[in-house]
Amino acid sequence: MTTVTSPLAGRAVGLTAVPDPVFAGAMVGPGTAIDPVRELTDAVAPVDGLVVSMHPHAFVVVDENGHGVLTHLGIDTVQLNGEGFELLVSKGDTVKRGDAVIRWNPAAVEAAGKSPISPIIALEAAPDALGSVVEAGDVKAGEELFHWN
Repeated sequence: MTTVTSPLAGRAVGLTAVPDPVFAGAMVGPGTAIDPVRELTDAVAPVDGLVVSMHPHAFVVVDENGHGVLTHLGIDTVQLNGEGFELLVSKGDTVKRGDAVIRWNPAAVEAAGKSPISPIIALEAAPDALGSVVEAGDVKAGEELFHWN
């Protein structure tokens, strides 16, 4: 079993609240989302593992069980062309849960007309593979979001 923790502080919201039909429809995979605090912050690794994909607005960490967890910082933030995002690790790096991965400012994303709501997705997981999914309430970075069986 893999425990996935929040990469961000903010308010948990279910995927159906994400303003993007691909994430809201769980087409990328099941999970949850965080509406982050509006201040300069570090997105941290939600699991121990290998960074297999790294973009200014998103990253994937694969754990020892082969579970890939996508953290997507905001919606349509790829259109910002990296502006306002600082990569703190590289593809191929090994990270521990809680290690800083990307520094960004959700308030700046919002000011640029994009939603800062950030999906946390269990890639290639069956819809019923997740348990104890947090979809409401305040969360701190590092707090448990869901289990992946």
